[in-house]
Amino acid sequence: MPIRRASALPHLPGPVDGLTIGLMGGSFDPPHAGHSHVIETARRRLGLDWVWVLPAAGNPLKRTTTPFAERMSAAQKRFAGPRIRVSAMEASLGSPYTIDLVRTLLRRAPNARFVLIIGADNLSGFHRWRGWRELARLVPIAVVSRPRLGHPAASLASSPFVRTFSGARLAQRDARRLSRVPPPAWVYLQAPLEPTSSTALRASAPEKVPSQI
Repeated sequence: MPIRRASALPHLPGPVDGLTIGLMGGSFDPPHAGHSHVIETARRRLGLDWVWVLPAAGNPLKRTTTPFAERMSAAQKRFAGPRIRVSAMEASLGSPYTIDLVRTLLRRAPNARFVLIIGADNLSGFHRWRGWRELARLVPIAVVSRPRLGHPAASLASSPFVRTFSGARLAQRDARRLSRVPPPAWVYLQAPLEPTSSTALRASAPEKVPSQI
């Protein structure tokens, strides 16, 4: 599907000028308490004005079987709250790649300060994201601790992203400065871990019975 021009992007989900906005994308199949943990940790620790939660229509690195409309509706119910907007903007863009979304937002909202929010469980595969080096040079990144197999420190040490941008890491005490530091800039936020994962929830869910036609 071709990428729409920035001028054709649907209405932004909220005010932007002079505001600090966290961007949290994902399949959200299904959305769960672990996602809420990442969103709320980033919102509080970074002092964000808003968090935009952006369900993806498709994920090039993860198989998603639940229809987008169902995931979008579930995300709207799960993440309803002050200072949070759930938007289909990423899906409407026509590209599954975060780099295309960020490029478009920087053109559409040059007076906003965007921060990309990811869970630490994404660190090991971040180098597989399209244009990941450029992405890190376009927007600051907040990495929020999430449980993984093994110790979180091992995930940090083994991540090509961490090795490549080790000199751009801020201390946690400086987290509120992140949005004002020219990228590349990133911070690792440690917080009480919420162990829920989409994979575990899908595995424990009863099998869906196809509806009869």
